[in-house]
Amino acid sequence: MHAMQYELTLPADYDMDIIRGRVARVGHLLDDWDGLGFKTYLMRERGRHGSPVNQYAPFYLWNTVEGMNRFLWGGAFQGPVGDFGRPAVRQWTGLAHEEGRGAPGRAASAVRRRQPVPDGVELAVLMEEAVAETRRLAGEDGAVLAAAAVDPHRWELVHFSLWEHDTPKAEGDLFEVLHVSAPGRDRLPRGRQW
Repeated sequence: MHAMQYELTLPADYDMDIIRGRVARVGHLLDDWDGLGFKTYLMRERGRHGSPVNQYAPFYLWNTVEGMNRFLWGGAFQGPVGDFGRPAVRQWTGLAHEEGRGAPGRAASAVRRRQPVPDGVELAVLMEEAVAETRRLAGEDGAVLAAAAVDPHRWELVHFSLWEHDTPKAEGDLFEVLHVSAPGRDRLPRGRQW
């Protein structure tokens, strides 16, 4: 499993209905993308739910590197690049994925929490804690799924959770979910990834 996200931070006075309209027009294009576990089309709106910015920030869990590469290098990613410029694309190696009891079609919000992996910690212990947190989040009422991943170059841990409601039981940046494409969600490996 591979996690990926890019963030398009938009001007403070940007009409976020443009993003909503864009996702309504093109969101379905990845609904059957081979190699994709799921993509959540995420948005934050300045002043709403504590967001300091207007931002479009899709989050992906990939089943295969080939599917991810086909998206990035095969032409699909050129759409947002052509419209907004080329963003930095963050990638993390999967640590854990757990399914919640919520329905993906009813996902209303997502929470992403990034945190540095501090120097001097025992990596095995910290990663087991991330796996346990993933399990805890997925077990909460209204959780659709939860995942954790790590970038060992930047030593950054990311926790991601998807929720049926706007009041998730998770800490981090809160996003509105505009659409979910989940062609390979049932094939994403569950539990600890090593």
